[in-house]
Amino acid sequence: MFETEISDTKSARTRARISEAAIASFVERGYADTTMRLIAERAGVSVGNAYYYFPSKNHLVQDLYERVQRQHAAVAVPLLADERGLVDRLRIVFETGLETLAPYQSSAPGFLSAMIAPDSPINPLSADSGPAREMTVSLLREAVSGAQHRIPADVADLLPEALFVAYLGLVLRWTYDGSTGHEKTTRMLDAGLRLLAVSLPFLRMPGLHQTARELLTLVAEVRS
Repeated sequence: MFETEISDTKSARTRARISEAAIASFVERGYADTTMRLIAERAGVSVGNAYYYFPSKNHLVQDLYERVQRQHAAVAVPLLADERGLVDRLRIVFETGLETLAPYQSSAPGFLSAMIAPDSPINPLSADSGPAREMTVSLLREAVSGAQHRIPADVADLLPEALFVAYLGLVLRWTYDGSTGHEKTTRMLDAGLRLLAVSLPFLRMPGLHQTARELLTLVAEVRS
């Protein structure tokens, strides 16, 4: 048993070293110019060993996605504990999400070029990206469920999935935002949250309630 534990620890260290090497290469070289051979050389392992832990470069991208989402939750969840307003809780999730992505902004356009195709395995809406996507949706679900609001329950249930699509749009804007301090992205987020705040009181009205349900369902279906 002791030998197995040592082996597992060594395996975990090797896997972590390969992952770290991949992330460093993605940041420095970009997605397209990073190869499994370069990653293996940087990690100090054989190419075969790199493929043993990660069958392709795309698996390393998914590993990065999940790492970023864990970091995002680690920052956002403690802040959510001190806030009850729905709009303010969503602001926390969106802003901390962008902060967590900040180290990767220079390489983000390269990722977008590779992920834009609907059948791309690193598309954030793909089946392969499901675990990382669900981590983000779960954080948004926590932001909604833990808030003080009077939104109809069925609308509140649909909201996190639709907000995930909105978050992707915000990340896209942020990726190409060359304004000082990402001012344009901030304005976009502020406008979106103001619109949501204005809309909330009307969601209990019968006609608008049904329309909101239909709209949120259609937005969420983008990821199907």
